[in-house]
Amino acid sequence: MIAIVFLLALLGVTIFAAATTGQALPIAEILMLIGVFLLFFGSGVYIAAVLGALGVLTGLMFSDRPWWAFLGQTLWAPSSNFVLVAVPLFLLMGEILLRAGLSDRLYRALNVWLNRMPGGLLHTNIVSCAVFSAISGSSVATAATMGSVALPYFQDTKYSQRMVLGSLAAGGALGNLIPPGITFIIYGLITETSVGALYIAALIPSILVTGLFILVILAHGLRSPMQKPEPLPLGMKIRALAGLIPTVLLILLVLGSIYGGFATPTEAAALGVVGAAAFAALEGKLTFRMLNASAEATARNTALLGLILFGAYLLNYTLTLINVPQALAALIADLPIPPWGIMLCIIALYIALGTFMEGFSLIITTVPVVFPIVVALGYDPIWFGVIVTMLVEIAQISPPDGTVMYVLQGMRKRAGPITDVFIGVMPFLGAYLLAVLLLMIFPGLALWLPSVMG
Repeated sequence: MIAIVFLLALLGVTIFAAATTGQALPIAEILMLIGVFLLFFGSGVYIAAVLGALGVLTGLMFSDRPWWAFLGQTLWAPSSNFVLVAVPLFLLMGEILLRAGLSDRLYRALNVWLNRMPGGLLHTNIVSCAVFSAISGSSVATAATMGSVALPYFQDTKYSQRMVLGSLAAGGALGNLIPPGITFIIYGLITETSVGALYIAALIPSILVTGLFILVILAHGLRSPMQKPEPLPLGMKIRALAGLIPTVLLILLVLGSIYGGFATPTEAAALGVVGAAAFAALEGKLTFRMLNASAEATARNTALLGLILFGAYLLNYTLTLINVPQALAALIADLPIPPWGIMLCIIALYIALGTFMEGFSLIITTVPVVFPIVVALGYDPIWFGVIVTMLVEIAQISPPDGTVMYVLQGMRKRAGPITDVFIGVMPFLGAYLLAVLLLMIFPGLALWLPSVMG
């Protein structure tokens, strides 16, 4: 409800600004789109069908060019793009790692080193999710994988279930922010921005967000202290690091090949799949049945993302035909408020939309409209790519419709209300919003590394 109110208020402000600045704005088109979107969304229609239907309706009602004349060409562009091939490859790599048991080894190895800190196993949740994100590329995949590994460790313990679920949801949300996040690939495809540069720019913000999450857990651990486990011998802790070797080698293979200029993100994803299969073979888990199950899960997720992408591309094309993004960009760029004020409005819009839209749909639907505005204001496309990805991740853990939260709710062994996850994730949501604010104030956090390495 808050998101709908925000959209209507934004539309009112936009109409008022258009009247005062004299800009021509396609108000009829915007009203029609909002009305149909709210009708479809309230009816529970699948988001890909909503986007496709809006594209067709917009083309029929407001464009002289029939939609069937450009449908094939519009959908062929994203479906044949080489960069987009990285998406199913990264998903396949994560599925193989899950079924090979390497994620469990990662969790156990980190637990040996982190369980005596204030907050105990909760730190392991965050750090293991951050490390796994560096080979997963997906928030949902990270949350599902590490949730299945971590939740059994908390059975019959005194840990707050809300903080357990909140920390896993927050850690899972790192899946798209930490390279090689899939969201950066989609953003780069839509805006024609270098995916490699986006990956480099995301490194420091990723460390920042992870550090803020750890501070949240430290504060919780100091406020609600628990008995620490017995210290382990240093030799045992060093031997436990062997569980990190497969993950570290895969990170070096995937990200090292990208940063070193030896492979594109798509080629690096293919290398990651080969590496994951090799480690699965060493573990004795590489079977035809395991590969078949991994391929089926990857195909389902890829088809889901592909349908949303196609529907969004059709809608974006028809909106461009009737001049909606261009008119909005010109209007907002001419508003009598400073650029940072406009950016805050854009961020607020993303936060509101994130309360009821899935993160992947959010970026595909909004970036083609918002990106020209951001560029007109003089902001760097790479910096904005990091900001948008962080806002998409916030959407993944924003009640009431955060995808990651529902993934974890479905994995609970003990029945409990979804509000446990909502309440548990709130401190981490505040930390994520603080990270976005810091990136607004200090854009060099995202732009320094690309300038140095470029």
